[in-house]
Parts: sequence; structure tokens; C-alpha cells
Amino acid sequence: MAGKQISIAIDGPGGSGKSTVARRVAERLGYTYVDTGAMYRAVAYRVLQEGLDPADEEAVTRLAEGLSMHFEQEPAGGQRLIVDGEDVSEVIRTPEVAALSSPVSAIAGVRRRLTALQQQRGRQGGVVMEGRDIQTVVLPEAEVKVFLTASDEERARRRYLELAAQGQEVDLAEVKRSLEARDRRDSERALAPLAKAPDALELVTDGLTIEEEVARILELAAAAGATVPGSE
Repeated sequence: MAGKQISIAIDGPGGSGKSTVARRVAERLGYTYVDTGAMYRAVAYRVLQEGLDPADEEAVTRLAEGLSMHFEQEPAGGQRLIVDGEDVSEVIRTPEVAALSSPVSAIAGVRRRLTALQQQRGRQGGVVMEGRDIQTVVLPEAEVKVFLTASDEERARRRYLELAAQGQEVDLAEVKRSLEARDRRDSERALAPLAKAPDALELVTDGLTIEEEVARILELAAAAGATVPGSE
């Protein structure tokens, strides 16, 4: 008998490995993977494109409300983010867009718009959703909630390698400073701050392989009633 289609919410600070782990978990379960951080980056990217003042909350909110945004799954398991017909999957990963995504995501109107889209998908089940405030605000009723974290040094190392693999010239010390600054902004903001839900599992990933992290989350999924292929 097939298990139910559950929702899995994965949260945590930048560089904790949320995207990689969430994607692998979704692949193992045959679920849809939703990278909510990419959605905020997409808004930031369009703010830069349009030359808007990011401090003009009304203008940025109007922009977000007018965007057509959806994910397309690739046959090999990858995913593309399409905004107004444009594939923005790569351009939203630049340092400029990353720096702007945090203040943009703190705008109430932007969060309201994107949270509604995320909750609509989450209610359908069969989804692994990751990003800031997923287990506290977006999907507080998710059957599995995980807060991934790691030491500042380990998170900076991971983000440095990610950016370097994309061909970007980056400095490890600067990457670490950028992550620390973003952590402060996200944790101290009044609207949907970065925080661990009381009933979420905190998984410290220093010293763990990606497969070990994935295995732990799959154990939680199985305990919540999901069918985990290969675990019978």
C-alpha cells in the first residue's frame, strides 16, 4: 500500500546545504522540489533589471505581484526557474542578486505574494520545500520539519566552493563576512525572521556527508507515513 504524499519543510541559514539536501530528498521520494530562496532572488534580479530603488517597498511589491513565476522540472532531475518566460536559474546566483535578495525578502508585500504561492503548492503534498521561514511560517503544518545548520567556517567553505564552481572569482574571507551579515539581517528582522520551529529537528551537518543528511531526513519521512523507495 502506497504511503501518503507528505510535505517536508527544510530551513536553515545560508551555506547550510539546504538546496542540495532538499533536492536529493525530493529525488529519492519522487516529490517536487521547491527552492523558495530562488523565488526571492528572482524578485531581486528583476529589481536590478528594472532599476528600482529596493527601499521603495510599494514599487517592489507591485513588481513582485505582477511577476509570472514557476519551476520546470528537468528529465535528469534538475530544475529551472522561469520568470515571465525567462529562464533565470543561473543569473539569480550572482553575488549582486544574493546581496539584494535579503532586503527584498524583508518587504511585507513581497513575502505575502510569494508565501501565498508557496503555501498553495505545499497544501498539495508530495513536496520538499526549502528556504528561510519554511518550517515556521510557510508550512508550519508540514509532516517533517528540519532545520539544517553548520559552523560559520563550514558554511563559508561550502558557499565559496559553490561560487567558484560557477566560475566566479570570490574570496573565502569575504564569503564568510557576507554570510554572517546575512544571518544577522535574517535573524533580527521583524518579519518572518530566521528561526527554528520548536518541533523541527535541528541537524548540524559538520562532518556529515550529503547522503548521511539525506538518510536522516528520509527516516523522518518514513516515520511520518511516506513511502521511501528502497527502504522496504
